[in-house]
Amino acid sequence: MSETQAQRESSDDVEVRDVIDPATVRRAPRYKAFFMTGALVGLVLGLLLSLYLVGSPSGSGLMKPGVYITVLTAFVTMVTTLLAGLFAVIADRRSLRGR
Repeated sequence: MSETQAQRESSDDVEVRDVIDPATVRRAPRYKAFFMTGALVGLVLGLLLSLYLVGSPSGSGLMKPGVYITVLTAFVTMVTTLLAGLFAVIADRRSLRGR
């Protein structure tokens, strides 16, 4: 390697601290965590709600209560997961507001 190439390569090396300012690092939400939390909350909430509705006096006439429990739990889980995704998008937009 010639001396000019070595000088050129050494001059291209830059410290990361000199280039990146920690104050400008964007804090984006982790979408997976939002979706997983929404799904878990939806499962618990859906099971509790469907078991309450099936056990109530108005739910005594149901032919197959397991189907109602499954469908209601799946619906509540879907809604809460979508709401969690919406909250993640809103949090992401708020992180961009000051820029």
